[in-house]
Amino acid sequence: MTNPTVWLTTLGCSKNQVDSEKLTSMLDEAGYSLATDAETADVVMVNTCAFIEAARQESIDTIMELAADKRDDSSLVVLGCMAQRYETELVAALPEADAVVPLDRYGELVGRLDTLTAKPDWQPIRLSSSKMDILYETKRPTPTTPYAYVKVAEGCDKPCTFCAIPLFRGKQRSRPPVNIRDEIAELAAGGVGEIVLVAQDLAAFGRDIKAPGGIVDLLRFVTDVDGLERLRLFYLYPKEIRPELITEMASNPRIASYFDLSLQHVSQRLLRAMKRPGSGDRHLALVEAIKAAEPTAATRSSFIVGFPGETEDDVEELAEFLEAAQLDWAGFFPYSAEEGTPAALMDDQIPGDEAVSRLRYLQAIQDDITVARNVSQTGTIVKVLVDQVEDDTPVGRSYREAPEIDGVIVLDRGTPGEWLDVEITGAFGTDLTGVVVDG
Repeated sequence: MTNPTVWLTTLGCSKNQVDSEKLTSMLDEAGYSLATDAETADVVMVNTCAFIEAARQESIDTIMELAADKRDDSSLVVLGCMAQRYETELVAALPEADAVVPLDRYGELVGRLDTLTAKPDWQPIRLSSSKMDILYETKRPTPTTPYAYVKVAEGCDKPCTFCAIPLFRGKQRSRPPVNIRDEIAELAAGGVGEIVLVAQDLAAFGRDIKAPGGIVDLLRFVTDVDGLERLRLFYLYPKEIRPELITEMASNPRIASYFDLSLQHVSQRLLRAMKRPGSGDRHLALVEAIKAAEPTAATRSSFIVGFPGETEDDVEELAEFLEAAQLDWAGFFPYSAEEGTPAALMDDQIPGDEAVSRLRYLQAIQDDITVARNVSQTGTIVKVLVDQVEDDTPVGRSYREAPEIDGVIVLDRGTPGEWLDVEITGAFGTDLTGVVVDG
């Protein structure tokens, strides 16, 4: 009998990507085979995102496209955050979906697929847990890229009024440090040179399990893994960034001096409405403390534009902060009123077209700053990981560029997985050019 085949499309953030890698590994261990495309698969799956309205619409559009493209006799399964948050609604509204499997029932997935593939003599491995965290310790295939994301915690304890993630991902649940180290060691042994640690609230790692030393001790514990060249941190909540964390990131040679700061805004009035800490002055002081510890550190942040009650003065305050902070990278997102969140019920909701107009204004300011920051790199020599070769042109990243969200360095030579000393020779937009320096 031919093994049933599955195809999985992943939407959303890097945390979803980790889940998908572990899901495919789980199915592989159960005897399922991975299809080469959606059209030939026995089961087509979509790992959805429900973070904001645009992400939900993309998820629905993808589901409908795959429903139209798949074989008539194949099954369609919806997974991920939308399945967790809107299971009942999706079952009612999407007759095209043969199954909707929420995050907290991933342990049931193999059995559901067994039923859908209608092979009574099929004997997949049965899983003992149906909890959301079953994926934590599921082994994963070695990624095809020379970098990989490792999730160190699930959920979030922060009370941000705009965010629905705690409603469907739950409270923060940190993994045991030894298990994180084991996963990093396995990936490094498979040739993965850069590991990106991810969590919704990464800097608060370990508090829920009373791990001594929290995130700083975790970093010290994992960075001596053989084969690990670079460790990068994503999503740092500003109030959790203690001086000892800055010092460790600035001084540990295996940690990228790359600070992904979750600032969201600079107006103190809006931040209080968001139930977020800080102000423009405090955010700027944080950036300055980072630069004092490591003058060449790269900084990134994300900002919400159009939060209820935001005024033109608030936008100008954010614009002034961008000019003062000189972040290397920044992303801007229009506020999305999320069902079940306090912010969705606030007065003074900003019209969508006005939020987009403000976003474009701020993005243009940051784009000029990013270009200038890139130009300033000309003549420097950096260690570059070659990610891939596109049309015979090697493309890589230094410590300044995170995978998939920042710019890249276009190289004169190199093969994927190589670490090269590169002199930066030019800048164009968000990207750089460089030549390999022979040792």
